[in-house]
Amino acid sequence: MGTAMSTQTPKRPRRNFYGRFKGKALKQSQKAYLNEDLDALSPGAVDWESNPERHPLDLKTLFGGKEVWLEVGFGGGEHLVHQAARNPQIGIIGAEPYINGVAMLLGKIRKAGVKNLAVHPGDARDLFDVLPEASISRAFLLYPDPWPKTRHHRRRFVTPEHLEPLARVLKPGAIFRVATDIPDYVRQTLEEVPRAGFEWLAERPSDWREPWDDWISTRYEQKALREGRTPHYLTFRRKD
Repeated sequence: MGTAMSTQTPKRPRRNFYGRFKGKALKQSQKAYLNEDLDALSPGAVDWESNPERHPLDLKTLFGGKEVWLEVGFGGGEHLVHQAARNPQIGIIGAEPYINGVAMLLGKIRKAGVKNLAVHPGDARDLFDVLPEASISRAFLLYPDPWPKTRHHRRRFVTPEHLEPLARVLKPGAIFRVATDIPDYVRQTLEEVPRAGFEWLAERPSDWREPWDDWISTRYEQKALREGRTPHYLTFRRKD
């Protein structure tokens, strides 16, 4: 006797969001970018309102079968556009809830003319829900919000709430890069990321002290350097 398939809609989890969705008033040009460009850059139905059943995104159609990378929290978009322009053979998705940063990215996309980008202007956890399992070949977490107070460390990205779904969507052997200038964030990253199924690839001090060969310094890194903080560049690999 066959087993009936469940048609029950997934229950939306309760997710607290910590951070800013919007900052200072947008320029008219930035408003135009959002109105004219953002919808066309959507990776598909990500939000719970538009995809309550949590159907997986069709990445093959989105990027024509290209390998797919992911940047979580792209800030002003410098690195995202740099990687897209440098690697036209891949598709890359950026997730960022801060709308001012999204507007900055859209301006950079127009200027660079890159076509292999998709943008989710929201919580990366919602994106993880609908990315197919083992579909992402490389992920970036660059200068994430440090949440320096001890009682706020659970808000950091490098916690099981974020790392476990990230590990699910990464292919075995996928690379996960983390850059931060906060020593305690380094500590927590080196504790939590391996627990989520990754191995740290460092063999010598230069492997975390020197940036990657294809690195572009972001405005967040430049601020850290001006204020005397030392960047760290951590490279992990998703275990098979």
